[in-house]
Amino acid sequence: MKRIVYREWRLAPARYWGILGVLAVMVGAGLLAFAYMEHEGHWVTGMNNSVVWGTPHVFAVFLIIASSGALNIASIGSVFRKPIYKPLGRLSGLLALALLAGGLMVLVLDLGRPERLVVALTNYNFKSIFAWNIFLYTGFMAIVITYLWSMADRKGDPFIRPVGVFALLWRLALTTGTGSIFGFLVARQAYDAAILGPMFVAMSFAYGLAVFVLVLMFGFAEDRRPIGARMLRRLKNLLAVFVLAVLYFTLVYHLTSAYGAKDQGLEGWLLFDGGVYTTLFWVGWILLGSLVPLGILYHPVRGAEAPWVAAACVLVILGGLAALAVVIIASQAYPLQLFPGKTILESGFLDGVGGQPAPYHPTLPELLLGFGGVGLALLITAVGVRVLQFLPESLADEVLPIDEETIEQPVAKAA
Repeated sequence: MKRIVYREWRLAPARYWGILGVLAVMVGAGLLAFAYMEHEGHWVTGMNNSVVWGTPHVFAVFLIIASSGALNIASIGSVFRKPIYKPLGRLSGLLALALLAGGLMVLVLDLGRPERLVVALTNYNFKSIFAWNIFLYTGFMAIVITYLWSMADRKGDPFIRPVGVFALLWRLALTTGTGSIFGFLVARQAYDAAILGPMFVAMSFAYGLAVFVLVLMFGFAEDRRPIGARMLRRLKNLLAVFVLAVLYFTLVYHLTSAYGAKDQGLEGWLLFDGGVYTTLFWVGWILLGSLVPLGILYHPVRGAEAPWVAAACVLVILGGLAALAVVIIASQAYPLQLFPGKTILESGFLDGVGGQPAPYHPTLPELLLGFGGVGLALLITAVGVRVLQFLPESLADEVLPIDEETIEQPVAKAA
């Protein structure tokens, strides 16, 4: 094992500024979309009195929970003492900060009255999970910055594990709190489920790791830095386990809903008669976002090839967006059961008129705002790895630390 050396992202200036230009255009388009929606009003979006959280919220929640999952690599290395992951700790922390910043940008700009954010920052209702999230998000940023200092400065070596444990507990609370925003809402049948908290934790692990692996592979490929077979195998196996965990919670969540008589109508609509939401669930979430990536990651040949692993990560990310669209938007579109056994014939609020789901069609400004948050997260990451030493020079097998698994393999073969 050689000493791990960290270096800035040494990309050719023209190539680097080209990447920054593309990301800046994404951020600018998102800001222009926000300005348009703010000036014209939210009637220019697809949202209505029933679907009040639309496509921007899907992107915001995805980025926020992915930020928690991206920090998982640093936690495995320092908290659980797996030395092979330690060289990735700095990038893990940087990406966690960047994703959270991108998610919060979309979240704040999608509020409709972002200038009133100061009210949420100065007046707290601690019976609301939204008030708690203000502390969870800002606290997460402060803890991750401290975590990065402990990993980058020799004076911080004694604090790496204590800060890492605190960061692990904090991000579990953050992700559970994000899931609980929906799980504690009783007004919507699909939201009223405590399992959404732990399911969002599993989602954060899978989606955050998928984003991390893509950023790592792109950054190393552009700078021609090697990633060894051991590291690639570890990351893809870890991603497969997290995808399986999401599938498990998904199965439990829908079986529980289908078992109760009061939710059987909801489950039947979502799984069979929900139109685009049914397609998003089966094709986006289950097939392309879970089963196909698992087939790639566990394939004896394709699972060892970097391009196929990258393709699996892309599918997991797209499946994650589909999953959150189902959880967030479809749950609002399903008609409210204000008077069980009765049909509402007329209403100005789209609350279950004729038993039909509320219409929702995302518009271009909503999509641009969502992609603007993605662009901001990647822009922060690109600038960070360029000006500071977040990336190791090499992740080749001979450079990586030796851990228990590597030591045990020759013994097993000899036996």
